[in-house]
This record gives sequence, structure tokens and C-alpha cells, in this order.
Amino acid sequence: MSSRVTGLPNRPHLVFVDGHCKTQLEETWKALFSSLRFAKNFTGPVCFRHAIFSPLGYETPFFRGLSEEINCRGVSAHDLQQNPDIHKTARVSEFGEMIRAAFGFPVNRHHADKAASGHNVLFVRREDYLAHPRHEGKVESRLTNEQHVFDSLQSWASDHLKCKVNLINGLLAHMPMKEQIRAIQDASVVIGAHGAGLTHMVSATPNTVILEIIGCEFERPHFQLIAQWKGLEYHAIYLDGSYANPQAVILRLNKIMKSLGC
Repeated sequence: MSSRVTGLPNRPHLVFVDGHCKTQLEETWKALFSSLRFAKNFTGPVCFRHAIFSPLGYETPFFRGLSEEINCRGVSAHDLQQNPDIHKTARVSEFGEMIRAAFGFPVNRHHADKAASGHNVLFVRREDYLAHPRHEGKVESRLTNEQHVFDSLQSWASDHLKCKVNLINGLLAHMPMKEQIRAIQDASVVIGAHGAGLTHMVSATPNTVILEIIGCEFERPHFQLIAQWKGLEYHAIYLDGSYANPQAVILRLNKIMKSLGC
């Protein structure tokens, strides 16, 4: 987004100034940018002819959304060009298109293409992890009965007679990035507990519906904001703790499927 706002004509080079460890996301950065380097690997002073500093994590709109309302809705770049509006943005949609294009997927695929082979409901699985190598403290589960919820949804999908529903087991942490993006763009509905995997909705196609399951310890608006800035329909199930009633999830999912004509 920073490169788009500053009007760079070409894909910029990316330099990370933090000390994070190598992850599967390096594959994405290499696909999106002209090159990838880490400041920690510089052996001496480096002079940049032109440098753009992106806002640090706690200065981004994601965290501003914790304390203030941001009046901004997402639309496509084409729609915004035809009808300019200061309260609308195409930046998130553009970013998703950049990701899809970088991995060889079409950027103009729409919802109608999906329904022909049935509706994919992607359940983004959540794995407990330490996000930072110097993380201290207890790791808490976002959804303690996730497997139970998944098994219940599997039974619901197999008995769904009005239309074909394919429940996809979204073990994203164990999939190459291209397959993760494919799973997102093929989904009519993305469901999952509050967690980083839901960030993939930036690559979702128009009319994809998001259903987030939010434990009481994780009531943060990050994914609601991404959906809002992407222009996606968003629903949330708020839990008293970290246990979700599978029937309540199925009930909400049934309503969503009916809205999709299923």
C-alpha cells in the first residue's frame, strides 16, 4: 500500500528491519517484491537512494481501530475510479490482486465461478504457537474444541441436501503459500477462530463471506476491519470463553448458506 500511495512505477525492493525468523511468508514477499533483504544481514553501512518507511505495527489502522472508528469501506479499484468517494478504499482489494497475480491466479475471478462445483466452506485451523522468539508467558487456545466443531461441520456438510457443500480442512501452516491462496480464492465462506490465518481474506474473491469465532480473550477488530476495507460480508460469533457450541456455529452457517442461495 505504501508503494501505491507514493506512486512507485515498479515493484520496490523490500528490506526488513526487524529480527524475525524465516517463515513460509518469505515465499510471498519474494513473489511480490523485486528483492528481499534483512537489515540484520548488512555487513556495513548502506545508503539508499530512495526509501519508504511503512508504518510500524502499532501505528497501523488495525490498531487504531481498537480505540477509534475508521469510516472507510472497501470497493474495487474500478468502482472507485467510476465513483470517487473519500470514505471508500481499493487498497486492500489491490493488495489481494497483487498476491493472486504474483502466484499465477486470475485477478478477475468472481463468485459465480465457484458455485458450479458446489460451495467450498474453508475452515481455517488454528494452531497454538509462539509468535515471537522472545515471547514470554502462557500460550492460550483460541478455540479449545476446534476439532469437535470441525467434525460437526463435516457431518452437516455431508447431510446438506439443497446444494453441494465442500468443507475444506484449512491446515494452512502445513501448505505451500500458493495452495493457501488457492484455498482462499476457491472458498465461498471462510470460517475460523480469531488468528493470523484469517488475514488471507485479502486474497478472497468478491462476495466471499467471513465468519469469525472470537473467544472472550481475543475481542479485537483486526479481521472485521480487513473485511470492511476489502468490502466483504462479515459475521462474528462471540464466545463467553474459548468453547464454541457446534450447533450455534452450524445455525449461523446455515443462514449464510441460505443467503448464497444454498
